Amino acid sequence: MATSLTTGRPWRVILSFSIPLLLGNVVQQMYQFADAVVVGRHLGVESLAAVGATGSLLFLLIGFAWGLTSGFAIPIAQAFGAGDGAAVRRSVATGVILTGITSVVLTIVAPLIAAPTLALLQTPAELMPEATVFTQISFIGASATMFFNYLSAIIRAIGDSRTPLIFLTVSCALNVGLVVLMVGPLDWGVGGAALATVVAQAVSVALCLEFVRRRLPMLHLRRADWRITRDDFREHLRLGLPMGFQASIIAIGTLVVQVALNTLGSEAVAAYTTASRVDGLAVAFLSSLGLASSMYTAQNLGGRRPDRIRRGVVEGTWMAIAAGIALGVVIIAFGAPLVRLFVGDGAAADDVVELAHLMLIINGCGYWALGVLFVLRGALQGLGHTLVPTVTGVIELVMRVGAAIVLGAMIGFEGVALSNPLAWLGAIVLLVPAYVRAHRSLARMPIDPIEATETSAMAIIGPTDGSMVVDAVVTQPVRVVKTSRFARLTRR
Repeated sequence: MATSLTTGRPWRVILSFSIPLLLGNVVQQMYQFADAVVVGRHLGVESLAAVGATGSLLFLLIGFAWGLTSGFAIPIAQAFGAGDGAAVRRSVATGVILTGITSVVLTIVAPLIAAPTLALLQTPAELMPEATVFTQISFIGASATMFFNYLSAIIRAIGDSRTPLIFLTVSCALNVGLVVLMVGPLDWGVGGAALATVVAQAVSVALCLEFVRRRLPMLHLRRADWRITRDDFREHLRLGLPMGFQASIIAIGTLVVQVALNTLGSEAVAAYTTASRVDGLAVAFLSSLGLASSMYTAQNLGGRRPDRIRRGVVEGTWMAIAAGIALGVVIIAFGAPLVRLFVGDGAAADDVVELAHLMLIINGCGYWALGVLFVLRGALQGLGHTLVPTVTGVIELVMRVGAAIVLGAMIGFEGVALSNPLAWLGAIVLLVPAYVRAHRSLARMPIDPIEATETSAMAIIGPTDGSMVVDAVVTQPVRVVKTSRFARLTRR
């Protein structure tokens, strides 16, 4: 659907554009939400903790691979915007090959290293059997996950952002039903929960392929399209590897946090897991504002409207702060009942709820900072900046790891929980002055609006964890801006 963000009230444009992104993020959160609720209620706190103990490892490997495949969709969007059908098909073929290679490696190698890696992460002995089974099944089905995300990204890249959302919703609903069936009546344990997600995403892959076959003849590959050059592979990897690296940065941080949690026992792991599920719903909205900010900035930069960028980012920042405060109040007020959905009743469950609610209180007080982080980082990415957004990811890693290790050892679970807001604050310490400099540079640019060209919003939505989101938002090309000041700005 053609979308121009160069007209209209900036805050309204950003908010309206963020709504479909929010829906996609919320639907993805429902995968984990459903697993945790069913496992916690049917199998108990220890099984829930076992599933939670696998999260960081799964995110490290699958998150990197997912970021890689998301980057592969960017050349497809560029070729589609240029009207080059042959380049679109060749780019699709290149991505298929690279996604297939990555899937094979992940499927073969990852299950073999699952148990040793979980042991290295100091997973409690009582959680190891179920955690190993859950991880191995998830890795064996990684191909379904990767190809579903890649096919969804392809469809978005040619301007259709609604169909992938429909398939994602179908996949989520199917996943919920299968988890209830496999964990409940079939009594397949945590392995059933992992298998449910794999089957649901495999069905979605089939739906995507059928949609392409019926509705998108421009994506039907021919023999000539498989004649891939080194330059094709090089360009796709150039775009995909940085996105995978961003996922790895945050994943490494969560791995260290996982180690710190594992030393505190299964109740701490279960509390962090359940709190993260609830926390993810709030983070989804704030991350959507960040993606919308990135798209808004990029389009207005191409449209030679630095005045709209300045106004929009300021309004978006205040909107993110207000949303962060409101979400924090809701999470703090209703966090305990939401956590209770996962763990049921009992003495052990009461301890988990108390710890999880403590983490939600700590995170809720810092949502305003997370909102600022998302909007400012998105704006800088939309302006073409790469260094500062990447460095802020490293800062988050250092702050999160340091807080988890040091504060976790000093004050226990509360110290580990503090690692999130401290990481967010550390990142915005760099982001705020970096954007202020960009803001001043924009003020010196001439306002030279060009006639709006039709662009399609193509949001490539990925998994979220912490404050680093593995996403790309790309647009169809607009007229080239041949102004040296713009060139200097985007190279910073």
